[in-house]
Amino acid sequence: MKNIKMFVLDTCPYCKAALGWMEELYALDERYKAIPIEIIEEKKNAQIADEYDYYYVPTYYIDEVKVHEGAASFDIVKEVFDTALGII
Repeated sequence: MKNIKMFVLDTCPYCKAALGWMEELYALDERYKAIPIEIIEEKKNAQIADEYDYYYVPTYYIDEVKVHEGAASFDIVKEVFDTALGII
């Protein structure tokens, strides 16, 4: 299992949607809850956010490799989680 790092903004509607889809995944399969995920609010943690190469949120990194940036869908979030689990 790999680690996920997610960059968000509290005011971002796309981030709120992605977080909601993550909750749906947790309800669908217990394995998703076991994935180590660090959610970083970029304005509150600007020093950390500045160390990463992205422009849009939400942005997902798996083991420090960017795998998605910008507006997401349920399927995209599921793909990120499945990749972290080693399913795909």
